[in-house]
Amino acid sequence: MGQKINPLGFRLGTTQGHHSIWFAQPKNYSEGLQEDKKIRNCIKNYLQKNMRISSGVEGIARIEIRKRIDLIQVIIYMGFPKLLLEGKTRRIEELQMNVQKELNCVNRKLNIAITRITNPYGHPNILAEFIAGQLKNRVSFRKAIKKAIELTEQAETKGIQVQIAGRLDGKEIARVEWIREGRVPLQTIRAKIDYCSYGVRTVYGVLGIKIWIFGE
Repeated sequence: MGQKINPLGFRLGTTQGHHSIWFAQPKNYSEGLQEDKKIRNCIKNYLQKNMRISSGVEGIARIEIRKRIDLIQVIIYMGFPKLLLEGKTRRIEELQMNVQKELNCVNRKLNIAITRITNPYGHPNILAEFIAGQLKNRVSFRKAIKKAIELTEQAETKGIQVQIAGRLDGKEIARVEWIREGRVPLQTIRAKIDYCSYGVRTVYGVLGIKIWIFGE
């Protein structure tokens, strides 16, 4: 059997960078990790509660966290920033308040910035959310995958592989189905591959979506 490795961790230092940048002493390291998890969960929950567009996509490509002694800087890379910027600064302030309450950080300032990304459907997280929305609406998984591949072709990617596992179309026995379009060279370290795994809860149970995108 081929040994599987996360494509992002495999390419750290070549085509991939860290999504969290901070330093901590070994005894405080686990607290820093938990803090990051809380920040990311809080932002995603806020977006799920307050914003929905027709396709059911939140549009977060990634969340970067940079910490200093007196400052936590959070950069949200979004495909559809209009969702968060419609209420202008009020929404971002509300989000900042929520995160500060969750973290309970008194002596550190929190700063949240939003960056728009071009070609949102060239990012696996946004694409996985799109497929998840389709599956929740009981669209056939093959149809959902094909539509997703069409969207990535518009984003000018070199290749994409989509894999869905679970009780597909409500069948009794769980199985794994995948479709590849173009080139996805997972063994080439200098190949710029973006990856995401995403769980979606449907009426029939949990389905797992994995997406590999070979970009420019």
